[in-house]
Amino acid sequence: MFFHCLPSIDQRITTMTQTTEAVRTIKLTDIKFPKKCNVIFLNDDVTPMEFVTELLIGLFGHNHASAEETMQSIHDNGKGVAGVYDPEIAEQKSYEATQVSRSQGYPLTVDIEQV
Repeated sequence: MFFHCLPSIDQRITTMTQTTEAVRTIKLTDIKFPKKCNVIFLNDDVTPMEFVTELLIGLFGHNHASAEETMQSIHDNGKGVAGVYDPEIAEQKSYEATQVSRSQGYPLTVDIEQV
């Protein structure tokens, strides 16, 4: 008598089949990836070029040659891209660069712009 309460094996297989048919396929075009953001350093007359180079190496992962090239671009053009990141990471990098600059007494301005 106790075993009459359980569904039959046919009912369980039918239920499992119906569940697996409910899976939806997502196309790659349905997925929206976040926009990237540039972290921009603005040139000023106070912040030393060596400090900017060290910041690019230490915080933004540049090698020495790339950091020197980016620093020179910032100096020549008035601004330059320190890195390209997802928005949240760009915000954090901008904040960290500003905090390090202020702690050393430099007025380096760091901006973010969407690509």
